[in-house]
Amino acid sequence: MMKNKIRVILPGGAGLVGQNLVARMKKLGQFDIVVIDKHAKNLESLRRLHPEVSAIHGDVSAPGNWEDCFKSADVVVMLQAQIGGLYYEEFENNNISSTKLILDLVKKYHIPRVIHVSSSVVKSVADDFYTKSKIAQEKLVLESGISCPIFRPTLMYGWFDRKHLGWLSRLMLRSPIFPIPGDGKYSRQPLYVGDFCNIIISAISRPSINGIFNISGLEKIDYIDMILAIKKTIHSKCWVIKIPYKAFYFLLWTWAIFDRNPPFTAQQLEALVARDEFEVIDWPAIFDVKFTSFHLALEEVYKDPMYSNIVLDF
Repeated sequence: MMKNKIRVILPGGAGLVGQNLVARMKKLGQFDIVVIDKHAKNLESLRRLHPEVSAIHGDVSAPGNWEDCFKSADVVVMLQAQIGGLYYEEFENNNISSTKLILDLVKKYHIPRVIHVSSSVVKSVADDFYTKSKIAQEKLVLESGISCPIFRPTLMYGWFDRKHLGWLSRLMLRSPIFPIPGDGKYSRQPLYVGDFCNIIISAISRPSINGIFNISGLEKIDYIDMILAIKKTIHSKCWVIKIPYKAFYFLLWTWAIFDRNPPFTAQQLEALVARDEFEVIDWPAIFDVKFTSFHLALEEVYKDPMYSNIVLDF
């Protein structure tokens, strides 16, 4: 029976996009899914939710036994990414070295379909470790000679969000005060990860789709309005206060002295206030998927009976 299914390999598949993608692909029943991830706790969460999915503990930035599953792959969706952190070496390993290895395996085993998840930051004015490494990563894919769709999503949110809006929402529930940097009027184009997963699934089944696609949220929302919308959805009683940008930056910088893997860094704060504006394309029409509004998506994210209360580890 498995031979009739599409064998999909998901390097870095225990993170935000991967966990959501597995949940949606499994419902369709047409995929044989293999997830490779070095984060043992998050991989175990995936195993508990989806025991029928092959979950391999492996570091895709270094050669290992995990490479064997590529021999029979039909599709590889490159999800591996270092998003936050204090040391460039982590970004280089997880965003650049891993991509080199995976591209080599794609060529070695003549895998017919690859999808690369890049990021909108490659067109950002930000100049941080994440941006630099994602630019280098995308360059590797473009220069590999492998024809594949490259997706550049903006800030994503959804089930399993351990950082970004997920972490912020949990902070609202446990703290009486929620700080906002500056006036909070930083325009965002948040992308619901459920919509993005549907785009990936569409691209898997349509091999004619190739090229670079800027996948932005279709709604522009100020950061402070996003926070207030989440606060309302989860019925938080916290007091939202505005803190001067420099003071906020200093607090994050101090936090990083005591926490090697902070949920939000000073570099990410700089990216938040960079005032980027990303291209909006008609991706619902291009990929034949439905757009979910921000407020409807919040209802799904925070009130789903199966996935809303599952929190991934940092």
